Amino acid sequence: MNSFGNIFRLTSFGESHGEAIGGVIDGCPAGIYLDKEFIQKELDKRKPGQSDFVTSRKEEDRIEFLSGVYDGKTTGTPIGFLVRNEDQHSSDYDNLKDVYRPSHADYTYQTKYGIRDHRGGGRSSARETISRIAGGAVAQLALEKANIRIVAYASQIGHISLDRHYSELDLEAIETTPVRCPDTEAAKKMMDLIQQVKKEGDTIGGVVTCICKGVPAGLGEPVFGKLHAALGSAMLSINAAKGFEYGMGFAGAQYRGSEVNDIFYRRTDGKIATKTNYSGGIQGGISNGEDIYFRVAFKPAATLLREQQTIDIHGNNTVINVHGRHDPCVVPRAVPIVKAMAAMVILDYYLI
Repeated sequence: MNSFGNIFRLTSFGESHGEAIGGVIDGCPAGIYLDKEFIQKELDKRKPGQSDFVTSRKEEDRIEFLSGVYDGKTTGTPIGFLVRNEDQHSSDYDNLKDVYRPSHADYTYQTKYGIRDHRGGGRSSARETISRIAGGAVAQLALEKANIRIVAYASQIGHISLDRHYSELDLEAIETTPVRCPDTEAAKKMMDLIQQVKKEGDTIGGVVTCICKGVPAGLGEPVFGKLHAALGSAMLSINAAKGFEYGMGFAGAQYRGSEVNDIFYRRTDGKIATKTNYSGGIQGGISNGEDIYFRVAFKPAATLLREQQTIDIHGNNTVINVHGRHDPCVVPRAVPIVKAMAAMVILDYYLI
């Protein structure tokens, strides 16, 4: 299960401490200007070492395109790419070879395959998401032709949450703070919390909000190909993702239908719209032309820089002390991943 998508399809390969991470994009329309500077900037948002609030691993994450591009544009053939790994400290994981890290994929991988790469988690490492960022960046470039724009930001870190609706925020300010929160006051509190947690050798979780603007009505299928189901599947495939909700989400359970029904009306330009958007831009599994918005919850990273109880591969009780460079909070680096996955889903369904 290393491929994602139907028409616009990404197949990824590589491990955290292998030679490279890469992928092949099938189904990309021909004639898309492949803005390599934009793609690299998207990768830079995910890369380690960009601030004090993420892992200090130093990787340039320079992308190399191997096929599918001519004269700066996509040719409609498979786009092959890779990003070489440069700063692996495999020895940092020597003491983990024979133990199972709590809440990691170590035990489940060993049980399923009978073998695992203990260095950084191997294939289960979040470094695999490099391929998703690249695929998502290409998808965003294709969506620009359809005037579809996707933005994402950190809306919660720990107990610090943005209560304001996204329409009240300056979404152009997302990249002005290291935690990718467009509210500077909330961002400062989030950064202080992450620093506090980091000093204690602990981790903290949070929420990423994503908005898809300009999506036309009619994307998605009414039964098994529902658009929100595809978005949910994409988001829950991201490392550390634990929850997905779109529109009013779980909050809708407390209301009456008369309070949250989205009333239709005809705009002055003649187009059909809704006065509210509790549905999150999707009704009956199909986009209705309003903004699609959703939230993805991320758990605290499982790697703690403190002693924990666990067992070894023989089932014996033991303790584990993790060393190396790890994220105290995955949310800042998860923002561009959420954005990338959303772009690939929307483009895929647009092509369908």
